[in-house]
Order: sequence, then C-alpha cells, then structure tokens
Amino acid sequence: MTASKMQAKRLGTNVRTRRSLFGGVAGLAACASLGRPLAALAKPHHHAAHSKAATATAAATDALAPVGGPANTPLGPFDTVARWAYVVDYDTGAVLLDKASDVRMAPSSLTKMMTAYIVFGMLATGRIHLEQALPVSEKAWRTQGSKMFVPLGESVLVSDLVQGMLIQSGNDACIVLAEGIAGSEERFVAMMNEEAPKIGLENSHFMNVTGLPAEGHYMTARDVATVASHLIRDFPQYYHYFGELDFTYNKIHQGNRNVLVDKGLADGLKTGHTDAGGYGLCASSKRNGNRVIVVINGTSSSNERAHEGERLMSWAFANFDNATLFRKGQVIDHAPVWMGESKEVPLVAGADIVMTLPAGWQQRSHISVDYASPVIAPVRLGQECGALVISAPNMADIRVPLQAGASVAKLGVVARAMTRLGHGPAR
Repeated sequence: MTASKMQAKRLGTNVRTRRSLFGGVAGLAACASLGRPLAALAKPHHHAAHSKAATATAAATDALAPVGGPANTPLGPFDTVARWAYVVDYDTGAVLLDKASDVRMAPSSLTKMMTAYIVFGMLATGRIHLEQALPVSEKAWRTQGSKMFVPLGESVLVSDLVQGMLIQSGNDACIVLAEGIAGSEERFVAMMNEEAPKIGLENSHFMNVTGLPAEGHYMTARDVATVASHLIRDFPQYYHYFGELDFTYNKIHQGNRNVLVDKGLADGLKTGHTDAGGYGLCASSKRNGNRVIVVINGTSSSNERAHEGERLMSWAFANFDNATLFRKGQVIDHAPVWMGESKEVPLVAGADIVMTLPAGWQQRSHISVDYASPVIAPVRLGQECGALVISAPNMADIRVPLQAGASVAKLGVVARAMTRLGHGPAR
C-alpha cells in the first residue's frame, strides 16, 4: 500500500483507485447494455449544432444538411452519398455510423412507421381487430401518391389496410386507418405527436399520417431508427408485415417497395420518397445473432437508395460484432472497505455487459476498474461503488457502473475508535 493510501485509510478519507484488469478486449463502438431502456441507449448527444438545428424550421435544416462527404464512425470517416444516415446496433444501442442524424429532414413515407406504431398499439390492446372492417371516405379515396386503391363507399378489413400501408405504402390505407381509429386524420396525428416523446423521439413532428409534403412535418434519422427499434421490440407479433414480399388488393398486385426486403437482405421496414427528402430507406436485418438498423435519406434515385442501403448494411455486419464481457452478478474486482466488518467488498456487474466491438480492434483496447478507495462502510448490496472503464485509441473512455455484490456493516463504536488510533485491524 502506498503512503498516501495508508494515510487516507487512517484519516478515514479515500482516494481514487484505477486498477487494470486486462487489455486487448476490443475497441468499443459506442455503449454498453446494462438493462437500460432502449430510449436511454439511443438518446442523442446534443452538441451545439444539434441544438441549433432543433430550433430551426424543417426547410432551413434541410438546406443545412450535408449533401455529400463522410459520415462519422468508430472506425473513422466513412463516405456515403446519403444526405442523412444513421446505423445503430439494435441490442446495445451502439451508434455505428452517423451523418446529420439529428438534423431535421422530410421523412416522406418513413412517416408510416409511426402511423403503424399507433395502429399496432390499438391492435395489441384490442381497441381494433384485424378482422374488423373500416369504411372508406372520399378523402381517403382521393388521397394521391402511392395507393392500395381502396374502393369509395365500401369497407376494408384492417388486416388488408395494414398490408396496403406497409407493403404497398398506400396513402389511402393510412387515411382509412386513421379515420377509423380516431375519427379523423387530424386526431390521429395528435395521437402520433403525443406518443412520439414517450418512445424517445426528440426531434420529430407530424402533420399527417402519410408523409406527404407538409410544412412543419419532419423527423430525424435517429428518430426513424428509434421508431424502428420500438416496432421490433414492442410489437413482434406484427413486425412480419414489413417483410412480406407482395400484396394483391382490388385485383391489383404490388410488390414490397423495400428492395432490401425483396432481395432477402432485410426483414423490414420502409422506404419513402419526396422531392424535399429525396429517396429514403429504413431497413433492419439480423445475422449471426446481431440485429442492425440502417436509416438513409436524401439519395438521388431508387437505385442509389437500394445500393447504399445494401452497402451500409453489409459494412455494419462486416465490421462490428457483439460480445458479452461480463455476466450479471459476476465479480469483477474487490474494493477495500474502511470501518467495515469485512475488509473488502466485491464489485459486480448489475446486468450482463454486452458491448458492440469493431472487428480487428481486439489488441488495441484496455479494461480497468475505477473506484474511491477505500469504500466507506456501511455498504449496501447493489450500491454503486465504481465503474468499469473501457479505453481505446482515439475514443472517449466508456464507463459502466459497478455495484456492491454484498452488504458490509459498519464496525461498532469501540472497534472504530481502535481502528482510527491504529490499534485495530486495517479494514
């Protein structure tokens, strides 16, 4: 024990201790999963530029978004033709690629993912049923853009409307669902805007259920990925609709507009296009136990959108992997205890520590524990007592809280007095 630590022990104070565990685990992509909710894992880091964008109008931020140039990744700059791009690991929330992800954009039919989230919630709670039929209004029938061609004055099954909305990207299907659930599109949109912050959307506002151009209607690439994550996690029983290859209604056959789904490279979600937003895509795929979500927008054509989406998806799976570093309750280190009935307390992981690791960085990183030494008794089970620190070149340290794996009671009055005088055992 060093002289400074011995003196600290005798005075009942503590000093910071950082003990190396081992190196060569891996460079870390972004964050650890410790049982935190998805919204916390995906919460954006608000730099000054992001705050400025959040207060600007949708049109202004659209103009500010970079057209070309590289995206930021843990591996360094990465070129993408997309104006907005965001790639995230579904399980850990690790951000693998980021380009203008907090800058507002016209989301076009990516909006329908949020529309679907509200519809799925109504289905899950029994407010509506798949076999229920909803009437087609003249407004729905006249809605332009992509359509499933609902018949005016008739009723359509909810199951058909969901398929028409997600496979055929039918704007008319969205209107029928919105009016059937909320009475009007406007009231349904109010439900979308009310639900958005509850699921972690921090920079989105909806003016319609379709994504047709409207002033004040915007999302960010990060928020699109957040909606996708919630659709997958919250409604697995309905997620399959995004992956269906085709749908025929009213004797009109249409294929899924998501080319990555059509090619078997993704199991969902949506594409979209408007003049303001360009060609966009949100896709998710699971390979070798890992799931990735890719969001791009602002490409120049449907072919460029498909190629770039496929390229980023392949890049993510080729360059990153998930690894469980420690299991819940696993003892990672022991910290000395001052004035406690035990000399030390185990430091444990509060939950499985799962990290997203860039491939090939296994020998370039370092893991250590950081805690105030000694820990002052009493110590309660589960008390946060330090942190696991993961370091890698050119990256900020990642800190994961560690908990006390046992309770340590405080010494009695006499024992504490003797310890302070140096006559008792060092504890």
